[in-house]
Amino acid sequence: MRERISLKHGEGMRASFELINEVFLKRISRPPLGELLDAAHIGSYVFSCDSFTVKPIFFPSSDIGKLSIFGTVNDICVSAGSPLYLSVAVIVEEGFFRRDLERIAQSIGQASRKAEVEVVGGDFKVVEKGKIDKIFISTSGIGKRITNKSPSFKHIKDKDKIILTGAIGEHGISVMLSRKKIFDFRIESDCQSLKDILIPLWKEFSSVHFMRDPTRGGIAATFNEIYLGSQRGIKIFEENIPLRKDVQAACDILGIDPYYLACEGRAVIVADKSSARDVLKFIKKKCPQAAIVGEVDSRLKGVVMETVSGGERILDFSHSFNLPRIC
Repeated sequence: MRERISLKHGEGMRASFELINEVFLKRISRPPLGELLDAAHIGSYVFSCDSFTVKPIFFPSSDIGKLSIFGTVNDICVSAGSPLYLSVAVIVEEGFFRRDLERIAQSIGQASRKAEVEVVGGDFKVVEKGKIDKIFISTSGIGKRITNKSPSFKHIKDKDKIILTGAIGEHGISVMLSRKKIFDFRIESDCQSLKDILIPLWKEFSSVHFMRDPTRGGIAATFNEIYLGSQRGIKIFEENIPLRKDVQAACDILGIDPYYLACEGRAVIVADKSSARDVLKFIKKKCPQAAIVGEVDSRLKGVVMETVSGGERILDFSHSFNLPRIC
């Protein structure tokens, strides 16, 4: 029987990882594509592309337009690039409201100015009603390399510290609450540009080995990607992970694990043990909730979390919450 693509292949979990490797990389892989980084280093430039399909398209403090700009900007920033130019392609369904399109275009303009990038190209298409759900946006971005060092899983060493720049799960839970519309409280998405935080960090510290923004699959997926890419285990300390009480409460009600929820304004940073405290101090100037949440431990297989109760939990890559259309 022929296997069909399902929603689980779009969650950013193991099914996504395996599909990308078995379908795409098997047929078109070339360096640097094979490393599955957020952006590629090409000469003195950094290039990234992304696509955005979120439901609903408007959610507290953000929308698909703002998300598309900041998401692409952040992928370049975590890849040691200073974003310069973007292209934006928009596909809408027949019957889409013009006022909603104007609102999204306004967000794209505001976000690009905020991130100090220029939208220099784009495309617009309309398809028959029912062929897509409202609107999809696809972006490409190019930036200037900040350092000669290319971020890579290969740079990660035993005892490196893992730093998180802020509280987790706010984007994912914001979208979910907007989708369900069954609770009285409102949580804003963390969607924001990381440019002002990460570019100075790359310039200041050569001891930063790797960065990634934990979007689809949340920090759990990012930690597992680091493990698979570096072939080094990771120890995470649950008590150190910044998590707002209202986000935790909403997750408890919905039965969702916050460690698997997408973030759109956070970064996971792997830095040398010797400078990790200085890196954290530097980040805290703009991100007070930043914390060292774990370390690389080659003795471990996979990602092991030391829980607040003193036990241990495997933070598995294969867990699925059926949360498509989140970013």
